Amino acid sequence: MSHGDGDHERFAHYVQKDKIMASALEGTPVVALCGKVWVPGRDPKKYPVCPMCKEIYESMGAGGDKDKGGGKDK
Repeated sequence: MSHGDGDHERFAHYVQKDKIMASALEGTPVVALCGKVWVPGRDPKKYPVCPMCKEIYESMGAGGDKDKGGGKDK
């Protein structure tokens, strides 16, 4: 699991939508599909999507948890 170092900093990550909202309100860390843990604060639209998050999200397909990966955040 990463804690904000390395390549993870260069990407926007997929996180459960409800977790993003809770983080915004409470300042609590979130966990991306790829395992990165951090407190979001940057505009995710300015970064490319994390390839690992994208691969996990796409592998979920129609049978996956639709809440997972629903939001991107950096």
